[in-house]
Amino acid sequence: MAAGRERRAAAETFTARLKKQAHRVRTGLRRSAVDYFRGDGSDWIALAGLFITIPIIAAMTLANSVWCSPALLVLPIVAGGLLLRPASLLGLYAAAATALIVESVKLGPYTEGPSRVTPGVVLVVAACGFFGLLIAQFRSRVGVPWRRGGTMLFDLRERIRVQSKLPQLPQGWHREMALRPAGGQSFSGDFVVAARTNGGRTMEVVLTDVSGKGMDAGSRALLLSGAFGGLLGSLPPHAFLPAANGYLLRQDWDEGFATSIHLVLDLDSGDYELFSAGHPPGLQLSAGTGRWEEKAAEGPLLGVYDGAQFDPVKGSLRPGDVLMLFTDGLVETSERDIVEGIDRLTGEADRYVAGGFHGAAWHLIEAVAKDVNDDRALLLICREGPTAQATI
Repeated sequence: MAAGRERRAAAETFTARLKKQAHRVRTGLRRSAVDYFRGDGSDWIALAGLFITIPIIAAMTLANSVWCSPALLVLPIVAGGLLLRPASLLGLYAAAATALIVESVKLGPYTEGPSRVTPGVVLVVAACGFFGLLIAQFRSRVGVPWRRGGTMLFDLRERIRVQSKLPQLPQGWHREMALRPAGGQSFSGDFVVAARTNGGRTMEVVLTDVSGKGMDAGSRALLLSGAFGGLLGSLPPHAFLPAANGYLLRQDWDEGFATSIHLVLDLDSGDYELFSAGHPPGLQLSAGTGRWEEKAAEGPLLGVYDGAQFDPVKGSLRPGDVLMLFTDGLVETSERDIVEGIDRLTGEADRYVAGGFHGAAWHLIEAVAKDVNDDRALLLICREGPTAQATI
């Protein structure tokens, strides 16, 4: 009986050890798969899988070269350019070259019949390998694998969009923002940062146009939007643009300037101050007269010289009034000057006076600057009258 208990104990110990080892293997494989998907792990899984496909393709080609062409070897080569590191990719290329040689020997010279390894097939495979190696080297230099590169760009675009989201306003106020990047791209050199300050009684909005456009200005716009968002509300309104100007000067960019307009609006009284750094003027619609008035503050471009002064212009939004802020891409092109563009913008905006400006920002960009190859942004702040509030 004692011997039997010892054998059962040994069996239990062996089984437990086996299960523990299997658990470790499963955990290791799971971690490797997760790390690989995230771009942090080794590429040995993909390399092994692609290595297996090469002899399979070669065997299918030798069995029926009519339906399985020798050119199918470009498939693992293209996949390798997207998945593998340059060093691993060279090993895959060696395997593909070996498969081509074997197919050429087994199928015979290409002059003796169709579906053989021709010089054209070799050139196609070599060209795909060359471009795959360029892609792999670029990814290796950037340090972002293709599986995460698209996700990163999407995340950057969403961060710009979230940072440009305007805060909710109390009843009696309406705000909306429309942004159209140049060339239909996802990134823009125009951005907005906004916040409710002073216990929520004040809304501060900064509309900025970074030099350049589209993808060229998108990275700088992202950096500046984060910096400006941190400054907004942390400094007194009159100190914001000087601090932003100093930040741009410290970056020492080749194209290191930007235009910006800073609105400080009292939501209780409707009084506001408008600071400008080389930005196009704001436009205010007076409900009493039905006319648009330019609100132009004094100030130089951001990032040009130190010690710049920014003097505000003051105004007040009464019930029914509208304040419109925009970037120069909306009103200025190579074919028309800014005065003509502002006249066209106000003419289109007059169509919304009777029915209200809800949803007008996007339509105004469509009507005024639909096909302009520049970033365009439009911000509307409306103080609604009693009639509009009753309708809502």
